[in-house]
Amino acid sequence: MPLIQVSIGTGRDEDQLRTLVTELTDATVRAIGARREAVTVVVTQVEATHWANGGTTLADKKVAREAAAAAAAADREGESDDA
Repeated sequence: MPLIQVSIGTGRDEDQLRTLVTELTDATVRAIGARREAVTVVVTQVEATHWANGGTTLADKKVAREAAAAAAAADREGESDDA
């Protein structure tokens, strides 16, 4: 009885989670010939403030990405004003 445990950041809707579970189940059936009804999938959603990579939380990485994107947009706006 295969057990698949997946941890993902929060923010997915029910349809996305349902698709994830279905696709993981289908892949397991194809890959190892497991019976579909024997495949168990557990999805754990983790808050971005509780998940870190390289010592930085996903929440902080998102803030940094958004700040960089805003700065890049401001730079592009400044370049178009100079033209």
